[in-house]
Amino acid sequence: MSQSHISHSPRNNLAQWLNYLESIHATEIDLGLNRITLVAQRLSIDFSFAKVITVAGTNGKGTTCAFLENALLAENKSVAVYSSPHIEQFNERLRINKVDIADQPLIDAFNLIEKARGDTSLTYYEYTTLACFIILTAIRPDFIILEVGLGGRLDATNMMDADIAVITTIDLDHQAFLGDSRELIGFEKAGIMRAHRLAILGDTTPPQSILKHAEAIKAQLKVRGIDFSVKTTNNGWQWSFDKLTLNNLAKTNIPQDNVATALSVLQLLNFELNSAKVNQLIKITKVPGRTELFKGEYDVLLDVAHNPQAARYLEKYLIDLIKTNKYQRIYAVVGMLADKDVVNTLLPMVELIDEWYIGSLSVPRAATGEFIVQQLKENSSESKIVNCFDNVSQAFKIASKNINKNDLIVVFGSFFTVAEIRRVLL
Repeated sequence: MSQSHISHSPRNNLAQWLNYLESIHATEIDLGLNRITLVAQRLSIDFSFAKVITVAGTNGKGTTCAFLENALLAENKSVAVYSSPHIEQFNERLRINKVDIADQPLIDAFNLIEKARGDTSLTYYEYTTLACFIILTAIRPDFIILEVGLGGRLDATNMMDADIAVITTIDLDHQAFLGDSRELIGFEKAGIMRAHRLAILGDTTPPQSILKHAEAIKAQLKVRGIDFSVKTTNNGWQWSFDKLTLNNLAKTNIPQDNVATALSVLQLLNFELNSAKVNQLIKITKVPGRTELFKGEYDVLLDVAHNPQAARYLEKYLIDLIKTNKYQRIYAVVGMLADKDVVNTLLPMVELIDEWYIGSLSVPRAATGEFIVQQLKENSSESKIVNCFDNVSQAFKIASKNINKNDLIVVFGSFFTVAEIRRVLL
């Protein structure tokens, strides 16, 4: 059946469209801007009416976007956030003033793309990015915050020029696509910067590749440790940028480093900042699936940590949480994708976990539960209880049967793992 014939078969609802989009391109990930830019030009996509902030990085993108979103809404600005992946439903990928987009605008946008693309093949991610961009072109919010999907230089979001480019952290992840060193990955992330425009780098040990690229294109780069800094104090923590210092900042619900990076963006946008205002933003900024604690008969901590850097952060967070809540035993429910660094994501957690409940995810890129168990046993000298299940829901179910009220279940390893267990908890 020819592609043009497939293209005109009826799709009446969002689920049908998303199923169709999964089938129309040969590979799930196919980096490059040529295809999407060509179709975007035919659709007259244009963000010149808005301030555009693009956020790239190995970890911390979603939480940085959420803090910026809350801050801009507090200034009575209209704000759109485009992010991926979603946890509960696809519509989470585009929110306007904190409201997820409805099905119909997406369906209408998909119809426009299908007419405009001709014989140009688009990945699921490119297609859905274009749909959200069509909607944003029509809605015209004051600010558009774009969370970069993978890398930066060749990610679909990078067809738009950002007024401020933000790079959160750099670590090893997606090496098959981005390279196997922080320098190579840094170069890919640096691709979101634009000549002579503002950029923020939040990594505490930045790769030289980012600094060199910024210098080469004459981007106005502000770097953590040089242009802005963070310090722990007796009364919380302190953030400084140029001549401004904010003291007595409260404990954050999201990683403190990402709040510091977001504050630097707000400073570059010339918003007036003070400790009271920032502490209010800190209080309200929580993100589903990021160190999200469910309290009940027993406590459950959800975190989408799926690479070594995120796991190291989760380890530190967990140590504090255990001390505060005096948990007796810690159970881990884990499912991961096969293209992740399974060993180095699990190792930071080994000493904290008393019992492991490992399951397979029901997605094509999943690592099997047996593979994860094998990696854990081969690379850890700790003799802990390790259980293997067909899926993570089953793993969670058995873990929760064995638990006491003073114990904690930690769910991590993938967005898919968190999404599956979050549905059970809600």
